[in-house]
Amino acid sequence: MVVGEDGIARCWWAYGDPIYIDYHDKEWGIPVRDDRRLFEKICLEGFQSGLSWLTILRKRENFRRAFAGFDFKKIARFGKRDVARLLKDAGIVRHRGKIESTINNAKRALELQREHGTLANYLWKWSDPKELARDLKKRGWTFVGPTTVLSFMQAMGIVNDHVDGCAFGRRA
Repeated sequence: MVVGEDGIARCWWAYGDPIYIDYHDKEWGIPVRDDRRLFEKICLEGFQSGLSWLTILRKRENFRRAFAGFDFKKIARFGKRDVARLLKDAGIVRHRGKIESTINNAKRALELQREHGTLANYLWKWSDPKELARDLKKRGWTFVGPTTVLSFMQAMGIVNDHVDGCAFGRRA
């Protein structure tokens, strides 16, 4: 835990950059059941793999624009031209595997939505990130390893991993 200049106790990682502090205070760990927001977050966690989360936060609006607001119904229809367009977009992380993964995962998200009514119904039934990662992979999802899935579950409030004493831990 870290106490900021404002006197508020936060998780240790929410220190320094104002973007991190704002993200921690206003988003991280607050339960989310909106399918589009859940899909956005799991995709951005995949893009973050090997990079800093701060890089992704700084590019988040560009990602939203490039990926149709993370409307997975639209992304599922992306094709080779869209991949080529995205690979030229300096506002996002231009990694072919991660771009293609987002398109693939949009198709898989539609399958889960048909099977469970909502993506949230499926995602919120899990408490173990390893088990969720294993099931997602079995269903054809990519860039969803246990570390990525744990980060997703923490951020979306599926698990409450605020450190003891964090002023925002009671929300989740």
